[in-house]
Amino acid sequence: MKTMTSIAPANRVPRQEESHPLTWRLRDDAQPIWLEEYQAKNGYAAARKALTAMAQADIVQTVKDSGLKGRGGAGFPTGVKWGLMPTDESLDIRYLLCNADEMEPNTWKDRLLMEQLPHLLVEGMLISARALKAYRGYIFLRGEYVEAAHNLNRAIEEAKTAGLLGRNIFGSGFDFELFVHTGAGRYICGEETALINSLEGRRANPRAKPPFPAAVGVWGKPTCVNNVETLCNVPAIVQHGVDWYKSLAREGSEDHGTKLMGFSGKVKNPGLWELPFGISARELFEEHAGGMRDGYRLKCWQPGGAGTGFLLPEHLDALMYAGGIAKVGTRMGTGLALAVDDSINMVSLLRNMEEFFARESCGWCTPCRDGLPWSVKILRALERGEGTREDIATLLGLVNFLGPGKTFCAHAPGAVEPLGSAIKYFREEFEAGVAQATTTPRMPAAAS
Repeated sequence: MKTMTSIAPANRVPRQEESHPLTWRLRDDAQPIWLEEYQAKNGYAAARKALTAMAQADIVQTVKDSGLKGRGGAGFPTGVKWGLMPTDESLDIRYLLCNADEMEPNTWKDRLLMEQLPHLLVEGMLISARALKAYRGYIFLRGEYVEAAHNLNRAIEEAKTAGLLGRNIFGSGFDFELFVHTGAGRYICGEETALINSLEGRRANPRAKPPFPAAVGVWGKPTCVNNVETLCNVPAIVQHGVDWYKSLAREGSEDHGTKLMGFSGKVKNPGLWELPFGISARELFEEHAGGMRDGYRLKCWQPGGAGTGFLLPEHLDALMYAGGIAKVGTRMGTGLALAVDDSINMVSLLRNMEEFFARESCGWCTPCRDGLPWSVKILRALERGEGTREDIATLLGLVNFLGPGKTFCAHAPGAVEPLGSAIKYFREEFEAGVAQATTTPRMPAAAS
């Protein structure tokens, strides 16, 4: 796929360890980096440093001081999350889980790392497990990522054979086992407690919090769940230090380090790049993605997956970090943007999205279980030109009723965010689906 090979186009600055901690080891032929090559490129040096020359608390503090935030979309500070794990030495069973489910539409960043740099994730988990005093780790992998599963399992076997996993790693006295667990393909498993339930063999429903996984996680034991890209940042932070990591972002960014960002849609160069936080969306769109293909015009865009709100072309000057995107009214999410061209009808696009979100609801809470299918029913009617004059008000009511803090987890708020923004910016397209003779509402209109 082009997205798997366009990390560093030939006409751009070559990847370097000093500026591209995630991707500098990648091969131009997009083949996986196995153990011998990974070690020749300084692989596992950070793990050796962490296990033999750093105390557990020092690793946690280093990651906390670096300002590393979760790269799965929520953006919670990683070091703070690690600090929530209990320090009681009697709790000798702890788990580290890697969230590799990656079912966010338009997002494929973790896939690249797992397919081409599997040892980077293994090393990141080894260091993180040492910091958390976790003796066992699981990579919870999206079932459709067959190649990633193969490459990760091979990397784990290579690491075991080389003594980089298992007992007494680097003679440090630290033991760590790592396993790949493939899921059945459920979007809701991106929520960490639903992931834990699925790993335990239960239905993938989110859990009530508190207690949080750091106290009561998988099989009732202290557990930390981190995203693939998050864990892959850890080796470079340990190896090169906090000041270096903070220096990678552009001036003006409140987030530190680099981020895998991308653009899909009718752009000239769809792909994925490791870029510093704080670049503008316009630079990402025009210089890296090459702008729209000839004959197409940018109508709107999403900054980070289907669960983020739509933005207009004039919002391209926003800076790509959490606070920068928040200033224009939505979330950065996964940082992989979608360009919507002027041939796309927004009602049809939203109907397609809401069908996905409705299907992927776990059904645990009423607003999500019933509200998302209602939105699909209304959007289908508008798409056919059979909508009522009350339908748009009803959709806006659903956006309100399914918003943040009103459902059991964040699934429904993410599902309705693009719907609300689409009506805000393209209301006339929704109004065009109203049949002139209809007056009866499909359901009672909710107050906005």
